[in-house]
Amino acid sequence: MDKYTFHDIELTWLDGGFNKLDGGAMFGPVPKVLWSKKYAVDEDNKIELATEPILLQTDGKNILIESGMGAGKLSPKMIRNLGVTRESKIEESLEELGLTPEDIDIIIMTHLHNDHAAGLTKREGDGYVSVFPNAVIYTSAIEWDEMRNPNIRSKSTYFRENWEPVQDQVRTFEDRLEVLPGIEMIHTGGHSNGHSVVKIERDGETLIHMGDIMPTHAHQNPLWVLGFDDYPMDSIYAKERLLKEAYEGGWRFIFYHDAVYRLVRWDETGKELTETLERTPFD
Repeated sequence: MDKYTFHDIELTWLDGGFNKLDGGAMFGPVPKVLWSKKYAVDEDNKIELATEPILLQTDGKNILIESGMGAGKLSPKMIRNLGVTRESKIEESLEELGLTPEDIDIIIMTHLHNDHAAGLTKREGDGYVSVFPNAVIYTSAIEWDEMRNPNIRSKSTYFRENWEPVQDQVRTFEDRLEVLPGIEMIHTGGHSNGHSVVKIERDGETLIHMGDIMPTHAHQNPLWVLGFDDYPMDSIYAKERLLKEAYEGGWRFIFYHDAVYRLVRWDETGKELTETLERTPFD
């Protein structure tokens, strides 16, 4: 498993699953001749995407950002349509680290689409139960409301079995929430109306997890938004604002979906990469 040490925080990427999606959908209005120079594409126009949560360990706390794709929950049709090549092995990843799902204290959810939230629950008998029974799950109030009452568009990704078993564990916020000192969730909207990013600060340095308003390093351009975004202009405005601050402050970016990099940092112009951590594929 890939690791990165950020001051007193140890980051570890867990095996949350892997899939291939249509590149045109992932880059929305951007012509293929442009985005294919930034991110590899196969002969079927599919690009590789991870769904790999990040475990943060700091001050005796075990924190997850996102929960993975889940295991044993998708129908054959969904596996085919979503291009799933590997489902989650979160429990196995935690076991390698000497942990169990019961050891997770906090789960930070940028949003609750199925590819992020399916790992919160698992099948047990004829129903579903929480995978992380001792964790407090944080998401924005807007996101939590839509998860439980999806609209005609979002009902294809907000599923009852992903929220009902964990509803007593969920805590919501409005605009901003300091989960722990120096670890903050910020509501942005964009990809979904309730989408948030995660900002981690230590000793004047910053990590930023942009969720799905910037799912890979290739989505750096503020105008390069997903075809899946419900509110693309909100994605653009949030990215533009955050990227300006990030370049000036030398922030590092961490990713859930990127199949190439775990972490990158650009120079103050945003044109040159000054630091990278490449993703090591799971077996």
